Amino acid sequence: MSENRYEVGMKTRRSVLGDAHVDRASANVTEIDAGFQRYITENVWNGVWTSEAFTKRERSIVTIALLAGLGHEEELAMHIRATLNTGATREDIREVLMHVAVYAGVPTANTAFRIAKQTYAEIDAAPKGE
Repeated sequence: MSENRYEVGMKTRRSVLGDAHVDRASANVTEIDAGFQRYITENVWNGVWTSEAFTKRERSIVTIALLAGLGHEEELAMHIRATLNTGATREDIREVLMHVAVYAGVPTANTAFRIAKQTYAEIDAAPKGE
């Protein structure tokens, strides 16, 4: 039997965000957001993130640009951490945030650079293997 939309989405979500993040998020699901979590797993992680039109690296870059431009700080940090799994480099992220400065504004990019620096400092300080 082939995998269903939820299973494929969860596999993709784990490959991008990592098991630890997905396990924490899954443990925090309640009746209030269970339907929403199923929706994003089936439609975002199975639908959008599994499309072959972009590589995971390219999709990661686009996602970071959008999150930065829209000011979604928590999600931005999460997707910067996910670059460890998607192949987007720090140089890629630096270039993306320069584009954010041009197209979404310098204050927006300033905030995004702050978040990127903080996130990379946390990554660099973490014991290897986490």
